[in-house]
Amino acid sequence: MKRVSHQQASQLLHNKFVVVLGDSIQRAVYKDLVLLLQKEKFLSNKQLKSKGEMSFEQDCLVEGGSLNSMHNGTGYKEVRQFQSDHHLVRFYFVTRVYSPYMRSIFDDLRNGLTPDVIIFNSCVWDISRYNSSWLDNYKENLNMFFAELKGIVPKETLVIWNLTMPLGKTMRGGFLVPEIEHKAPQLRDDVIEANFYSGTLADAYGMDVLDLHFQFRFSLQHRTADGVHWNALAHRKITSLLLEHSAQAWGVVMPLAVVEHPEVAAQLPAIGNSKPARFDYRPPNHHHQQNVMRSRHARHHYAPYTRPRHGQYDHHGRHY
Repeated sequence: MKRVSHQQASQLLHNKFVVVLGDSIQRAVYKDLVLLLQKEKFLSNKQLKSKGEMSFEQDCLVEGGSLNSMHNGTGYKEVRQFQSDHHLVRFYFVTRVYSPYMRSIFDDLRNGLTPDVIIFNSCVWDISRYNSSWLDNYKENLNMFFAELKGIVPKETLVIWNLTMPLGKTMRGGFLVPEIEHKAPQLRDDVIEANFYSGTLADAYGMDVLDLHFQFRFSLQHRTADGVHWNALAHRKITSLLLEHSAQAWGVVMPLAVVEHPEVAAQLPAIGNSKPARFDYRPPNHHHQQNVMRSRHARHHYAPYTRPRHGQYDHHGRHY
């Protein structure tokens, strides 16, 4: 498995603001990115399973989670943020692609710093917890989400829609409350259908589409026993795919490190004696990329923080 190193991730996202939105899978995407920006380590099983904690690897819980009541309802909220001298990463837990809560997140994006990268997915909760006839409602919400998001963020913002990863034949998890357990056998097929519509719409709105369902179709050994979540190696691959594509979009040549023995890597070792990362800048590749649905348009590599950042929060817990 090829992967991005700590040094490469730190340099690539230098002075960048990354926003991650979605469910528990996307929370782990956020966590792995935050960890990789600081050290050459994998997430532990405890870190993968934890939710709503007050702090994770120097980040802070801004809203929801253990600050409020912990539950598995559709109204659960969790906003996290990691900030260093040169990195800003924020996570919003969402259970529906478009809702009044999503509109409040859009207000954050309008009134705060403009994200350089937005990584998003919302599917499993949408198609299982709200309406038994989910398709029309999901498509309508996707349309409203993409249309409003396109009106908020500038064209320089890289928006990556992640397609939902393969579900197991049998599942158990926080979203799978007793009243919807009967839907579990059909969900894995519903996800494939939902991926088709969400990927097609995202592409039509000019977003990038990373097909994680395709990428992990032969990596099911890295899916955990609950049939929903994935282990630390899988999440490092996701992070590497996301950063590799970001580098391609910004015209950055980023050679990846190679893990020669995945079985040993499963024990979560750190990389030792890694060579310094080398970055070259060249015009973005306009040919079809391996991991995305459409070819990249030119995006200029730029430093977004042109004014002082004081690391403060307003009374709503937002960074300004």
